[in-house]
Amino acid sequence: MGAALTGSGAFRKRKLAELEAQVVAADIPETSPKTGLDLVVAWSIVGTFIIFASAVIYMMESILMPVTLAIVIGMVLGLAADRLAQYGLPPALGGLLLAAIFVVGLFFLINALIEPLTSLAGQAPGILERAIERVLPYIQRFEWAKVAIAGTDEKAVTDVAIQNAGTMLGLVAAGVTPAFIQTMVFMAALGLFLVGRGHLRKTIILAFATRDRRLAAIRIMNATENAVGFYFSTASLIYLALGTITAAIAFVGGLTMAPLWGLFAFVSSFIPYLGVTVMTIALLCAGLMTHDALLLALAPAIAFFILHLVMENLVTPAILGHRLEINPFLIFLAIIFWTWMWGAVGAMLAMPLSLIAMTIFNEVRTQPPERQLPG
Repeated sequence: MGAALTGSGAFRKRKLAELEAQVVAADIPETSPKTGLDLVVAWSIVGTFIIFASAVIYMMESILMPVTLAIVIGMVLGLAADRLAQYGLPPALGGLLLAAIFVVGLFFLINALIEPLTSLAGQAPGILERAIERVLPYIQRFEWAKVAIAGTDEKAVTDVAIQNAGTMLGLVAAGVTPAFIQTMVFMAALGLFLVGRGHLRKTIILAFATRDRRLAAIRIMNATENAVGFYFSTASLIYLALGTITAAIAFVGGLTMAPLWGLFAFVSSFIPYLGVTVMTIALLCAGLMTHDALLLALAPAIAFFILHLVMENLVTPAILGHRLEINPFLIFLAIIFWTWMWGAVGAMLAMPLSLIAMTIFNEVRTQPPERQLPG
């Protein structure tokens, strides 16, 4: 019996050895290394997808822009609603309450700005004419400026500027109706997002099959919400301080409606590059309209520009840099891309969207290998 079992075991070992030899000897195709043409084809597919995605984003601006803004704002308000849940307030109700406060605050902000902006728009041709009359004598002191404006006179320059001002006012008026519709879409999307935020998170988590992937989805969503919430809360405090100091600068500089200048500074600071440019030009025009002396006229704009430069290059990196480490060049490219896509709102969304993309990338890159369930 023992000999028979021994012989049977040897037979099985021999058959297994023969099967292994057949598998090794079989003509099994091996994966060949990627050639240059394969890489070109792969990157061409990726590039084509990026081009088509960019075209879709650009063409669907009227829908995607307010919805994206609502999602970003909803992430911040949802995070605050989760904090309120610690005091017994349901997250959905807390989110709606915060959304209502946000919309009411936005309404009062627009209401506070609409009267001076309407008055400014009505006086724009006269203001522009007086500004040109004030600035041209100073410009003509430089030889290069004399060459640049040779063959023209002050009246011709003024007439062209007034004509262009009318065209700009017409473009602004033509954009009022689409902006109103997009505002309605934004408010509806914000409310619905906050109401269904918990169910949406649950649906996304359960869409993954394994436990490890579900945990990874939870970590990614929590990390993105924390990054965006930290950015907006910290940036709001920094820009609030900037707006307060700007109001003081406007008051000391003799400009009218100093609190309104502080409010302008606070709001415009959320629009990188474009906001500080518009604000500086506005302060420059206001200074020229208020003071006869050139130095006094330039002082508010120069002071604000230096203040904003210090805030953006020293204060903000010192506070946000240890948690939000993003390459400044990538931020610059993102601002250019989203400004080209969606204008001023796109510039405001460039930083949050870059934070979301970088957070997802870092979380995916640092994920531990997925554990295999015992089979």
